[in-house]
Amino acid sequence: MLNPSSNLFSSSDQEKVFKTAPLSARMRPQSLEEYVGQKHILGAGMLLPRAIESDRLSSLIIYGPPGIGKTTLAHCISLKTESAFERINAVASNVEEMRKVIAAAQNRRLTSGKKTILFIDEIHRFNKAQQDVLMPDIEDGNIILIGATVFNPFFALTSPLLSRSIVIELKPLTAGEIQFILLRALTDKERGLGLFNIKADQEAIEFLADVCNGDGRKALNSLEIGCLTTPKNSEGVIHFSIDVAIQSIQKKQVQYDRDGDQHYDTASAFIKSMRGSDPDATLYWLAKMIYAGEDPRFIARRICICASEDVGNADPRAVMLATSALQAAEIIGMPEARIILAQAAVYVACAPKSNASYAGIERALKDVQHKRTQEVPESVKDSHYSGAQKLGRGKDYKYAHDYQNNYVQQDYVAQKTVYYEPTLQGYEAKIKQFLQHLKELDRP
Repeated sequence: MLNPSSNLFSSSDQEKVFKTAPLSARMRPQSLEEYVGQKHILGAGMLLPRAIESDRLSSLIIYGPPGIGKTTLAHCISLKTESAFERINAVASNVEEMRKVIAAAQNRRLTSGKKTILFIDEIHRFNKAQQDVLMPDIEDGNIILIGATVFNPFFALTSPLLSRSIVIELKPLTAGEIQFILLRALTDKERGLGLFNIKADQEAIEFLADVCNGDGRKALNSLEIGCLTTPKNSEGVIHFSIDVAIQSIQKKQVQYDRDGDQHYDTASAFIKSMRGSDPDATLYWLAKMIYAGEDPRFIARRICICASEDVGNADPRAVMLATSALQAAEIIGMPEARIILAQAAVYVACAPKSNASYAGIERALKDVQHKRTQEVPESVKDSHYSGAQKLGRGKDYKYAHDYQNNYVQQDYVAQKTVYYEPTLQGYEAKIKQFLQHLKELDRP
């Protein structure tokens, strides 16, 4: 039941510490057979369990949100492997401690041939210099690294470290998997709550499993505080009801990091929902960002970009409304700014769509970048300075308003290229019709 990593305390003292540990720590699986979830990497015949079983593990970076089993997976590996297992936390550790662990690993390998697995929890906390300390010994095989992080390792870790490691992404636990974990904790008499006379309503278990967003640790600890703070009824039973479950969880925690995957993925979904004309999905992702405390100015800027890039001239009012929403959100602030952001986002989502202006500027920029730069025709050069006429600037320029329909054909570029191709969406259909009318006026 107890697998202490040191012998500083007697077994009875360790037992007392274990019994007072949170339920999530007490219920930590003691083998891969007890491990719940992550079938995409731990299913039958998969590479990782085969490597663990044969004790042929290579360096790993385990990545995923909190409470889904990163540290637990490393713990299960430590119980299975014949290698020495060392654990440090990047928050409290430093280079000196790492060098001592690495020196011991080198000595162990030389004297007994035994490998050392070094587990670094929250490895993203290490800066580049600290990560670089690990490189030579990973390369030489003195240590096998297992790093755990909640941040995308391709953002948080150095390329040399990633190139020497297998990156494994753990997924949030499903509601069904969390229900299994909770029910196991309720019946386990040795490590869980099985010695308590608890009646847990299925509705309460389902609510807890759903609201914890795939975080098994949060679900277990909420179950524990809910059960142990609820007085027994007249029959001596602790009733874990839906009301108790709601009180024990207090507020749903949304997984959202300001500079990592959740931030960019949610913003991407928000923009693509507006582009895809789905106002309901747009409001959902907007609500997630607002609930998680995202800067309203960041949200408003995304709406402005989408209004111009994806709506464009199909509805020119969209960018004006989005710009007004940005200014209003800055002036008013949260929480009222959520209403303004919602109005602007829904308007953009429901507006007719055209990216013709965006596509046009991209094609024009490509030509400017890769083709020979065109000279400005003499007729449209600036002629408003002294001496311009002597240089022939503006000669033969035709002022459009002097002609019928305020239009006259003339060359504004030396080589005519079509960049803007208006669609038939919304107001842009009128623009397309007008441009076609001008072409007809050019015909003799």
